[in-house]
Amino acid sequence: MKRAPIAVVLAAVLLEPGAAAQEHEHGPSAAAKVGSVHFESSCAAAVRQRLDRAVAFLHSFEFASATSGFDGVAKADPSCGIAYWGVALSAWGNPFAAGQKAPGQIQRGRDAIEKAGAAGAKSPRERAYLAAVAELYRDAEHRNQPTRMLAYRDAMAVLAANYPGDLEASIFYALALAQSAPPTDKTYADLLKAGAILEPLFAKNPDHPGLAHYIIHSYDVPALAPRGLAAARRYARIAPAAPHALHMPSHTFTRLGYWQESIDTNIASAAAAKRDGATAEELHATDYQAYAYLQTGRDRAARRLLDSLPGIAARFDPDAVGSAAPGVAGVFALAAIPARWALERGAWAEAARLELRASRYAQTEAITQLARGLGAARSADPAGARTALQGLEQSRDRLIAAHESYWGGQVEIQRRIVSAWLALAERRPAEAVLELEAAAELEDATEKNAITPGPLAPARELLGEMLLETGEPARALKQFAATLEKEPGRFRAMAGAARAAALAGDRAAAATYSARLLKTCERADKPGRAELVEARRVAAAR
Repeated sequence: MKRAPIAVVLAAVLLEPGAAAQEHEHGPSAAAKVGSVHFESSCAAAVRQRLDRAVAFLHSFEFASATSGFDGVAKADPSCGIAYWGVALSAWGNPFAAGQKAPGQIQRGRDAIEKAGAAGAKSPRERAYLAAVAELYRDAEHRNQPTRMLAYRDAMAVLAANYPGDLEASIFYALALAQSAPPTDKTYADLLKAGAILEPLFAKNPDHPGLAHYIIHSYDVPALAPRGLAAARRYARIAPAAPHALHMPSHTFTRLGYWQESIDTNIASAAAAKRDGATAEELHATDYQAYAYLQTGRDRAARRLLDSLPGIAARFDPDAVGSAAPGVAGVFALAAIPARWALERGAWAEAARLELRASRYAQTEAITQLARGLGAARSADPAGARTALQGLEQSRDRLIAAHESYWGGQVEIQRRIVSAWLALAERRPAEAVLELEAAAELEDATEKNAITPGPLAPARELLGEMLLETGEPARALKQFAATLEKEPGRFRAMAGAARAAALAGDRAAAATYSARLLKTCERADKPGRAELVEARRVAAAR
């Protein structure tokens, strides 16, 4: 199957005529391509194209550009109340970013809704849009965020049903379904429902950015990812001026193990984000890019990204409003990339020495604590592992106290992982295996958030490595195979499976996994990691 020419898209983005002429201080030029959108409105004819363009930016989660566009429409036509609907929805930010919205976001949304009331909405349909978005902010002091999101979803369902000819209503309803889908629902009912709405519309509207974007999000789980491939290969070409449109295809590529395509599209996204001053988005794309390099054994390239972080961090403002990635995504990437660099290479002593940076986000501190704990436990430093374990317990408790239940659950998985490896370091192997099995079951029961390409270290992959250390290669092989079902193309899972098969006496399986590893790592550094050297030896012996 022919794959999208991401590198060509990158060149088009960087060399686009007029790209230096900015609409505002940062962001694409007025002529930059962001897709084809028409949002029906009662606003003055002179502002309708500007409104369409603002909605196009909103569909690609380019919130600074969208807000600037909506504000411009409202200024040019003070009676255009629906423009404030766009401001309010932009204030909510990335709906797939797990976590409580900041008080500043809530206030910006409320302010926009109040301005909409003053400006007025000229049609029942426009009033329905404003009433729906108001549900995200209404009584936020007493109604929790999931309840408000479900109320918004239900209001959009009514709006879409009442206006079946309104393409945008159907699209925003499908988005509401996807964004409120529980990460623990393994039937994927809401995600499939969203996809069923979006796919026929995409066939009829192939240049609509929201349709491509939300199909990718609706299918951003391992079981559904192949369904999103066509949209992933098209989205970057629909809206090449939007940094997030260049990044989003890598969600599907990562789920399918298409590492080079993920690398290419994230190079494009990081460059466009840097151009626009969207530093959180740049860091987010860099994290996905680093992950892909490490899966393909391109450690020198990953190291260059690691070395670039201080320069990017120097211009990073976590409170800035920019592209899809919120400030927490940038903080996450600054913690995750060094941790990935150490853990993916099995550099345990290096992982144990990672610097822990205090953060307002306990889940990002937990990234470093996990890496330090694993590194210490696997390099004969149980005291260091215990310190990291205590840090993970504190991070989990902070998150639970802040009503961040999703992230509290993720950190509990990380806590159990470190607890298991500490038990093994302290010569309690049976307890260690049971604890890591429990962590794997918890991880199986939920989904990773869009903020990350994958777990820092999948629990089942770690269980396979532990079973190798405890002398159970046949059981280990099953865990590596299960990991690859969910996370195809992971370097450590393929290398672990090859080793486990060899130790279990299954030479055919060892050769198969070694061949898969070498295929995935065709562009790897030479001679590269020890696992690649061994895979070449196995291949040569056949």
